[in-house]
Amino acid sequence: MQEKYIDETKQGEAFAIAEKPQNSKKLFLESYGCQMNFSDSEIVASILNEQGYNTTLFPEEADLILLNTCSIREKAEQTVRMRLSQFKNLKKEKPNLTVGVLGCMAERLKTKFLEEEHLVDLVVGPDAYRDLPNLLKETEGGRDAINVILSKEETYADISPVRLGGNGVTAVVTITRGCDNMCTFCVVPFTRGRERSRDPHSIIEECKELWNNGYKEITLLGQNVDSYLWFGGGAKKDFKKASEIQQLTAINFAQLMEMVAIAVPKMRLRFSTSNPHDMSTEVFKVMAKYDNICKYVHLPVQSGSDRMLEKMNRQHTRAEYLALINTAKELLPGVSFSQDMIIGFCGETEEDHQMTLSLMREVEYDYGYMFSYSERPGTPAEKKMEDDIPADVKQRRLAEVIALQGELSRKRMQGYVGRNHEILIEGTSRKNENQWKGRNSQNAVCVFDKLEGQKLGDIVTVFVHGNTQGTLLGRTV
Repeated sequence: MQEKYIDETKQGEAFAIAEKPQNSKKLFLESYGCQMNFSDSEIVASILNEQGYNTTLFPEEADLILLNTCSIREKAEQTVRMRLSQFKNLKKEKPNLTVGVLGCMAERLKTKFLEEEHLVDLVVGPDAYRDLPNLLKETEGGRDAINVILSKEETYADISPVRLGGNGVTAVVTITRGCDNMCTFCVVPFTRGRERSRDPHSIIEECKELWNNGYKEITLLGQNVDSYLWFGGGAKKDFKKASEIQQLTAINFAQLMEMVAIAVPKMRLRFSTSNPHDMSTEVFKVMAKYDNICKYVHLPVQSGSDRMLEKMNRQHTRAEYLALINTAKELLPGVSFSQDMIIGFCGETEEDHQMTLSLMREVEYDYGYMFSYSERPGTPAEKKMEDDIPADVKQRRLAEVIALQGELSRKRMQGYVGRNHEILIEGTSRKNENQWKGRNSQNAVCVFDKLEGQKLGDIVTVFVHGNTQGTLLGRTV
């Protein structure tokens, strides 16, 4: 899986939005897993807002409870199951309550949820959110409702997402859906379907709308943004069947990013997530050309061992990955990187593990997302490989990776000390209400004292005078 993950240890995140006075029903919507799920929840909220639902932060108030689920790691699934059990008890008190699951678990566990465990009334896959009004009518008649059909066309390009529970400063704009990369550990191609790209004009219009509504930073989002390819619509795999004119006028990710940078020149731009084998030098050149594109790349590698990369079907080597990193550093002085690492994949030896540690030292990541491997049903690894690394070995290796990343993060943070940085104010510090928090271009979090006249959404010059492992400490210049 190529996405940057929200903290899965949380129970999930529930959202509330501005209410329509005429709406009479309440929706409780909770999201788990990756940024794509949170983006999808905004689409769902928009669809249901037009169907008479206002959102609530309290499940006991709701007429409809929806969990947008994740199948990437076992812990996420266990958390969702516990949550559904709680709602099953709530349903005994409110017989008319409708409970449903959306997203990746919906597609993968549809039969268990509906027929075997009777935990939900409604199961909706990632490409079927437009069908929610019809499915809800089915449940009103006392019937279970399901639609998990995957699409080669659906991008929800014409739906204006309702921005849920955000800060009014930063937002995500989805540019692709699905994934064609058959990494052996990953379930996403089976739960989210084929890769397809969204019309660039709808992307630009959404970015302009966000700017006009006061947003100051957007993240272009996809399972694999680097493989963005617009040639008129449809699955990317069908590009070779497109007409000559379609192929000649197709727009790739670097071109899209340049179009957005020009369309909203004062808007900060980020993107997530990249796949090393699809990332191109052209992207780095565009990043260097435009000041409003942040100098940060989330570039998952998963392992530093060529043997493991081949078993994972990552389609790149260690040397190719490092060459990409070095090219970026040459074109973008000061660029920062973050990583995803899977520890203890099938057959991983101590030598493979040491190669991961050495890769981390060579790249010097700012931070990372590190997990021990958990076998996911339905993946090629689950079908063809043995999950043969003992749990204690996985945990020891994971601890070593986390400890090393801690050292690297502190070193990288120290490198930002003693200089001025442009920081976008995103909110109040969690630890001190008299301080702001924000990020610099390299995605490093900075906290600094509030001054009179400063407000949310301002970009201010901050001198960084100190750091912790993961945070910069500064003062306004």
